[in-house]
Amino acid sequence: MELLILVAAGAIAGAMNAVAGGGTFLTLPALIAAGVPPVLANASSTVALFPAALSSVWAYRKQLRPIGPVSLRALVGVSIAGGLAGALLLLFTPGAVFDKVLPWLLLLAAMMILSGGKLRAWLAARGHRIGPRTTLTGQFIVAIYGGYFGGAVGLITMALWALLSELDFQAAAPARLATVAAANAAAVTCFIVAGAVWWPQAIAVLAGGVIGGYWGAKAGGRLPAGVVRIAVIAVTWVTTAVFFWRGYGPN
Repeated sequence: MELLILVAAGAIAGAMNAVAGGGTFLTLPALIAAGVPPVLANASSTVALFPAALSSVWAYRKQLRPIGPVSLRALVGVSIAGGLAGALLLLFTPGAVFDKVLPWLLLLAAMMILSGGKLRAWLAARGHRIGPRTTLTGQFIVAIYGGYFGGAVGLITMALWALLSELDFQAAAPARLATVAAANAAAVTCFIVAGAVWWPQAIAVLAGGVIGGYWGAKAGGRLPAGVVRIAVIAVTWVTTAVFFWRGYGPN
């Protein structure tokens, strides 16, 4: 029954990621509820959702392109380095500390999901632009966050790129997926080598994620955008509130 619940959580998370994102907000608490320690649950969730990210990059492979003056190869390179650094940071974070940090990471991700579109528009409308070197530095920092936790990392990436040049967000989606997948690839490799994955639980989530991702992609285009957005926001904020209670509520 526990594995079936994880499959269901993975399926819903896969559908969410295919439509709008936010799947981590389901898989992480589901794994913790199944008895996986928080740090290892975060690692297992990253591993479980990684195949879906790879399939998305493969689907967009012919549309990959640079972001302004910054080559995609450079962005992917620093994303791999940052993802590895974030994964190592996670593995060396004591569980008690992670319990205190996690609610704030969830809150950051929830705020990005809630206001990401407005933030992107605000950044794109500003005349201030950053250069390639600063962009790569920012990409490295974002990738560290992605390897450590990763909630709403795609939105944070797009906000960073909007400072570099006028950004067509639809055209930049393949590059965004590629950099997120690159950071996750480094993190997944690190987690597997370190033995930080609870495989039965991770495979259950992975199986559900593949199914949910496929059907979510098929059904996503027929769902009203407002309904999808409300559902994702509700899940993220409820999960954030639960983890704040778990980390800071009365014992």
